[in-house]
Amino acid sequence: MTGGAKIWYFPDGYLPEKKSNGEMEAHEALMLFNTAEEDVKVELDIYFSDRPPVRAVKLTVPAERVYTIRLDHPDELNGTVIPPLTQYALRVRASHPIVAQFGRLDTTQPNMAYYTGVGFCE
Repeated sequence: MTGGAKIWYFPDGYLPEKKSNGEMEAHEALMLFNTAEEDVKVELDIYFSDRPPVRAVKLTVPAERVYTIRLDHPDELNGTVIPPLTQYALRVRASHPIVAQFGRLDTTQPNMAYYTGVGFCE
């Protein structure tokens, strides 16, 4: 039995500005957890407040693995660039149920902040 859902939504993306406040680098990440015994194909849609969406960024989450995508690394998004300080939202569409979570590390101040959020799923 697998847990999770096939469609997830994360409405609050906003890549923090890169600041040199220590060893930690500001970023946002999407964590995808596949409990199934088979790989799961994922399409990631990225919506912006000021431009058309980027649709169907293809990813594969290996069987029984956690797969983390740094949203500030275009190479992990098949070349898709999410500009810093730009409002965006994510829709994750999976071939089989997965669990998805979103996280942000903000180092723009000396007291860094990290939080995660579970999105809406259907």
